[in-house]
Amino acid sequence: MKITLDWLREHLDGDFTVEDVVATLNRIGHEVEDVENPAEKLAGFRVAKVLTAEKHPQADKLQLLTVDTGETVLQVVCGAPNARAGLVGVLGLPGAVVPANGMTLKVAAVRGVESNGMMCSSRELELGDDHDGIIELPEDAPVGTPFADYSGAGDPVIDISITPNRQDCMGVRGIARDLAAAGLGTLKPLDVPTILGEGAPATEIRTDDPEGCPAFFGRTISGVTNTAAPEWMRRRLEAVGQRSISALVDITNYVMLDLGRPSHVYDRAALTGALVARRAREGETVTALNGKDYILTGAMTVIADDKGAHDIAGIMGGEHSGCGEATSDVLLEVAYFTPERIALTGQALGLASDARSRFERGVDPAFLDDATAILTGHILAICGGTPSTVARAGTPPAATHHIDYDPALTATLGGIAVNPERQKDILTALGFGITDNGDDRWQVAVPSWRRDMDSAPDVVEEVTRITGFDAIASVPLPRTDGVARPTATAEQMIERRVRRAAAAAGFHEAVTWSFIGEREAAPFGGGAWSLANPISEDLKVMRPSLLPGLLAAAQRNQARGADSIRLFEIGRRYLAASEHATLGVLMAGEKRARGWQTGKAAAFDAYDAKAAALALLEGSDSLTGDPLVLPILPL
Repeated sequence: MKITLDWLREHLDGDFTVEDVVATLNRIGHEVEDVENPAEKLAGFRVAKVLTAEKHPQADKLQLLTVDTGETVLQVVCGAPNARAGLVGVLGLPGAVVPANGMTLKVAAVRGVESNGMMCSSRELELGDDHDGIIELPEDAPVGTPFADYSGAGDPVIDISITPNRQDCMGVRGIARDLAAAGLGTLKPLDVPTILGEGAPATEIRTDDPEGCPAFFGRTISGVTNTAAPEWMRRRLEAVGQRSISALVDITNYVMLDLGRPSHVYDRAALTGALVARRAREGETVTALNGKDYILTGAMTVIADDKGAHDIAGIMGGEHSGCGEATSDVLLEVAYFTPERIALTGQALGLASDARSRFERGVDPAFLDDATAILTGHILAICGGTPSTVARAGTPPAATHHIDYDPALTATLGGIAVNPERQKDILTALGFGITDNGDDRWQVAVPSWRRDMDSAPDVVEEVTRITGFDAIASVPLPRTDGVARPTATAEQMIERRVRRAAAAAGFHEAVTWSFIGEREAAPFGGGAWSLANPISEDLKVMRPSLLPGLLAAAQRNQARGADSIRLFEIGRRYLAASEHATLGVLMAGEKRARGWQTGKAAAFDAYDAKAAALALLEGSDSLTGDPLVLPILPL
């Protein structure tokens, strides 16, 4: 699930940074996988104005431009047919990297004339498919402004891993609600327009499969103009990986990502008779929007008219009834599909989609009317038209239920003593209703969007999650009567402390062979103990050092794409006189990956090895109070 900081602010009021959002999300159980700043790839590109445009002296199809960068005037050779004096566009300065092909711009001679950069097209900046000419900006665009700032491309994109049980967070608003409950800003009220409509829908809708589609809401809208979506909507969709198609399609995608509510818009001209949710007929075929044909079974739900099936319900629309430039009358579908039916259908067909990922988790069954109003409001504002009243076929499943809850459970079950008033604040912010029945017993009303809530332990999880799992004290479990006392030796205890300290410092434990080849043993004085009849020449001598095994492990990891390797091993090395317990530590590759926050990548060095050795010694001592002396072998 990808969101942008600017999009998040549509739902969350407060003064916060992207770092605040990331830290809070990780703290309350939403793992942030990546943060991308699109402005990075547009560094070195700025708004510029063409002052003059003259024919290139050595080429008929090239022009020699003088371009105002806001700081100076540069000479640029350009082959775009729309380049002309007075045009305001985007100039890539020397040193900038073209996003589309990775080319670094530099001062160069083009047909014998010096060119100081490049006027860019939309495709070159990965802002669209247009490559017929250079970008044309409004005349009042501020010359000299970094193009990332002007275009709004500096909005950070946050990629969040949503667990399967949190269907409510499959939209930006759900993420904002959790952040508000955690104290990061205030959740804004959701703006739901009131749209009465005129007359009954021009197309009848109904559900003949209440098991697979319990509720099917919709309305018709006549006289729409399916133009391009507004820039703000296209920018947000493209930032999170959605390709802009047309206003009607973009609106449904936007509301799906914004509120977690998939929907579909049909071109009424392609429909014959009523639009019905029904079981598919055995062997029935649907050509989906991805251009592929799918053979259906009677266990699947489809949306069909009198001629046949159009959609694989809740997963993907059909190619035949999709909206195009000529579409003028549409039918808006907002339905509730049974999660289990959607999951089984998607698995059987091997078909994944954004809609499926939400319906199979379970969308809010109480949100059909509001979603219809919000979608209609966007369509009317962008495409115009006249809406009908809303037709409602079927009934969505019960939206809420209640859980008996004792607030003392957060201490006994969750390990955190949270004040009851604070618990009420948390649950209320998450949308739960609280009724105090006395005797420290509450009735917790579960909101319609939380399908995952079944019992009191689920409520405890919500309270502890928002309070912070890191607030749970690390305490040993009491020893049960009859359990034997520890019998580990002093040496074993040291090894355990070292192992815990190394793991806590971010190292991964390796277990390598005690036998190695003679060639690997040679740099360490050779093997004092060897086998006369080894199973392999690579396993002939007992290792005089842990490093050969660690190096081999690092080599295998690097060959499989690992950029940063931090390994440790506790084992025996075998010398002529005796064997020695040893800690080996290896660091290879990047200690810091390249990123927009961290800058260039940095490799491990000797100081990192020294710091690791000291940290392990200190961490081991802090666990016992006894001195720890073990050989450490850094690479």
